Amino acid sequence: MRAKLLILLTITAFFYGCSKDEFNTKPGLTFAEANATELRQGNLLIFSLDFTDKEGDIQDTLWVQKISKTCPTTAGVQFISPYRVPNFTGTANLKGKLEITFVYNANVPGTPSIVGCTNRNDTSYFRFWLKDKANNRSDTVRSPDIVLIR
Repeated sequence: MRAKLLILLTITAFFYGCSKDEFNTKPGLTFAEANATELRQGNLLIFSLDFTDKEGDIQDTLWVQKISKTCPTTAGVQFISPYRVPNFTGTANLKGKLEITFVYNANVPGTPSIVGCTNRNDTSYFRFWLKDKANNRSDTVRSPDIVLIR
């Protein structure tokens, strides 16, 4: 009985010791969701990204890049940013959600517009990365394919 308990405690300690810390100096960024995967002119596209940061100093820049799979010569790679992350009082081991909103091929005050192909539907994906005040950069995360209906 004692040997079984010792083995169980050893295995538990091993797994606990090997668990990856959720908070790192380099910001963590994961793609959560997009409100749509197909858009018509004037529709809003809202991306949700989850972040973590050990120091809580992500109040710098979020980069966004649109990459067209359909029109590589016209609107192939479109940098839509950088966006300044709003200033707020950060705390250690910060965890939260960022939401980024775009409008497809329309003029909505205060909302950046994205464009697609001029002569056909466009299938694109978006890449995001985050830089904190100490110039640490997150890994790049990718959205699912988004179809922009002409």
